Amino acid sequence: MDTGRCIGSGMCALTAGEVFDQREDDGKAVVLRPEPPADSWDAVRDAAGLCPTGAITVWTEARPDT
Repeated sequence: MDTGRCIGSGMCALTAGEVFDQREDDGKAVVLRPEPPADSWDAVRDAAGLCPTGAITVWTEARPDT
């Protein structure tokens, strides 16, 4: 989650509320579950696709060192 790109649209929290929420002070998204259960992966991918700024990156394997 790139909170610098997040504009607080809320699509992630609406789509995958068990994984994402929004901060009360500025509405930006927060990740509640960095390693979500398998049954929520479809919703997480949908949330990433719906994010208007592309602030969500979904890693299906261990994140490579950059």
